[in-house]
Amino acid sequence: MNARALPTQSAGIGLRRGLLPALRSAGAGAFDFIELAPENWIGVGGRYGKALAELAERVPLICHGLSLSLGGPDPLDETFLRRLRRFLEEHRVPIYSEHLSYCSDDGQLYDLLPMPFTEAAVAHVSARIRQVQDLLGRRVAVENISYYAAPHQAMAEIDFVNAVLERADCELLLDVNNIHVNSVNHRYDALAFLRALPAARVRYIHVAGHYNEAPDLIVDTHGAAVIDPVWKLLAEAYRHCGPRPTLLERDFNYPAWDELAGELATIRRLQTDARRQARHAVA
Repeated sequence: MNARALPTQSAGIGLRRGLLPALRSAGAGAFDFIELAPENWIGVGGRYGKALAELAERVPLICHGLSLSLGGPDPLDETFLRRLRRFLEEHRVPIYSEHLSYCSDDGQLYDLLPMPFTEAAVAHVSARIRQVQDLLGRRVAVENISYYAAPHQAMAEIDFVNAVLERADCELLLDVNNIHVNSVNHRYDALAFLRALPAARVRYIHVAGHYNEAPDLIVDTHGAAVIDPVWKLLAEAYRHCGPRPTLLERDFNYPAWDELAGELATIRRLQTDARRQARHAVA
């Protein structure tokens, strides 16, 4: 079954069970798509399954995985991947993404852990991404993650990410908040990192809030409003790669719907501004 169309200039929100009442009561056009973790929804019935079906009738679904452990040592779970493929096809999901990280080692670790930035790790994770793409029958997008304790780094983070994208021939889920978080925690230039990413591989974008633990330590929580430096980085992302479908992540500390709607409106405004600027540049 053909995937549903997802316009490049669109704003979506993550499907969390705590947000279900607000999402279901929001007016038409309040959001353009929703993103969910398929592990949390495959096989779900009852009132939650009904709510998902209702939302899926209104807007496209995209899926962002949590448990494949692309960089891990354990064999990929092919049984889960077959179930995932059926779910993606049933709901005509246009995008599936996962984290460029690992979360298992002889069992789930329940955290998204960074890989060593080495040529061996590039070869390992790229082969696994290609295997996932073959099993799902589609290209996938991998997300640049936030991390706190850096593993062995024989190459810079940007070189690692770009090498994986090239060798796996996959797409990028560009998380601008993660770039901001890592730039503060690991002392690098966020804008230079962004501009070094391959614009043509950016499939969609995440934007979120975080928690300032200290002046030099940010924790990526998805539990607060997006701050001005991250909005500015998002605007730069649109200048770099053009408007892309952009997801607002909010995992807890849910505010009133009007506040989330305001952030979605900011995404749309920045997309419109970028489109207008691009037209003026051509003219």
